[in-house]
Amino acid sequence: MARHVLSRRGLLGSLAMAGLISALPAAVFAATSAQAQTLVDKLVGEINRVIDSGKSESAMLGDFKRIFESYGDMPYIAAYALGADGRSASPAQKKAFSAAFSGYISRKYGKRFREFVGGRLEVNGAKKVKNAYQVSTTAYLRGEAPFEVTFFVGEKSGRFYNMYIEGVNMLLTERTEIGAMLDKRRGDLNAMIEDLKRAG
Repeated sequence: MARHVLSRRGLLGSLAMAGLISALPAAVFAATSAQAQTLVDKLVGEINRVIDSGKSESAMLGDFKRIFESYGDMPYIAAYALGADGRSASPAQKKAFSAAFSGYISRKYGKRFREFVGGRLEVNGAKKVKNAYQVSTTAYLRGEAPFEVTFFVGEKSGRFYNMYIEGVNMLLTERTEIGAMLDKRRGDLNAMIEDLKRAG
């Protein structure tokens, strides 16, 4: 069993933007439950190495961005977070949002992972769930009760597109937060994109 360190709107579906998938190494794609588990093993292994590197926070966050873009289906996650608002966005706005969102989510969850220093993540196993694989893990932190971290790996994309940390759904959380940010800016997507570049 591998051990690694790791501490908006409505329910409308979103269209995943294509392009980056074909550029990924073939080894990254998951076609079976075992391969999905292997992908998560590699993912948290890389996170482990970054946390143990002793680098500055800014350097670590740069590494986390690379890891998220390598293992995560960022175009899909960004499209889901934007939700129904993406219907009125131009192709250029969608592209800009996806790029800004990628940096934002990497910084946000990268900072969360840094809180796991000194603990470990145990990969328990994977199972098929509809058109995806659910990879269950348990996080053990010093002075805290163990809790569950679950990754969902797309059967076709072969990359993770969602994760639950202590039962909190990343996709739904980010859709809610992005929607609130857009509402605060009275629907000005361009303004929200600029602010997103500094958020996280």
